[in-house]
Amino acid sequence: MPAGLRLQLELCKGFIMEFRALVLGDVVGKPGRRALAVALPKLLAARPIDVVIVNGENAAGGSGISPAIFEELRGMGVDVVTMGDHVYRKKEAVPLLAESDRILRPANLPPEAVGRGCTIVESQSGFPFAVINLLGRTFMKPVDCPFHAVDRLLAEIGDRAKLIFVDFHAEASSDKIAMGWHLDGRATGVYGTHTHIQTADERVLPKGTAYMSDLGMTAAHDGVLGRRKEKVLSAVITGMPTYFDVSTGDLRVCGALITADSQTGRATAIERIVVPVTEAEAFPPKEGAKEPGPAAGPAEPADSGGDLECP
Repeated sequence: MPAGLRLQLELCKGFIMEFRALVLGDVVGKPGRRALAVALPKLLAARPIDVVIVNGENAAGGSGISPAIFEELRGMGVDVVTMGDHVYRKKEAVPLLAESDRILRPANLPPEAVGRGCTIVESQSGFPFAVINLLGRTFMKPVDCPFHAVDRLLAEIGDRAKLIFVDFHAEASSDKIAMGWHLDGRATGVYGTHTHIQTADERVLPKGTAYMSDLGMTAAHDGVLGRRKEKVLSAVITGMPTYFDVSTGDLRVCGALITADSQTGRATAIERIVVPVTEAEAFPPKEGAKEPGPAAGPAEPADSGGDLECP
């Protein structure tokens, strides 16, 4: 930490120093990434934000992540990327998960699973903060207990970070609400991802934990959970598997802004975030072209269209 900043922190002891974390929901495919590339600079310019935490488990073709896409997100200003049940969908992500402390897999996977479930890093403003990634059990694949897993991680974090953010990637809102109460006063923010539907239940719990059942998705909303509605409807009506292409219309960046006291780690406010992005902004026309075209950034992984998904 620069000496000048450290001195300022010492002088400000005893006063509330606000820390703001922008937490954004599941980025789905290239439309989600391009929407984020447009909206994030606007959000960062509009207000002071210390850290940006993004769920990226659907970032590559709608399922998984690749090293190139991880670097794309980091280049936009994302500090930490959390994942979920599709964490290993792209095999090229495995070495990345083993090496980087800026991308997390769910902490309650078996101990042999590659990657880390928790990280402690320093914000641009000089404050250490921790991020924990958990996976739910209801209607999800079998994993260890997320409640016991987070208790172990909080004990390991100890006094190393007062600011702690927990991404609970889970299907059932009851599981998420239970986790919020379980961690009230012990985490700065507890929020859900995975369902891709933003909830309107943001609040600060009595002991100082900001809570929201689901951040929603950073993706195209003209579809079903970020996938083309025609493909999903065909699958659910006929029972025949098909590839669920990523939809492109009605782009929105969804999440929350959590404000906290940097000295105590207690949240003081949580604000729901929804930023609409036009297709023209996300996919500007190539020079000389009249219609929107593909924007810069990594191509979707070669196998992103090769799998069939059942309804």
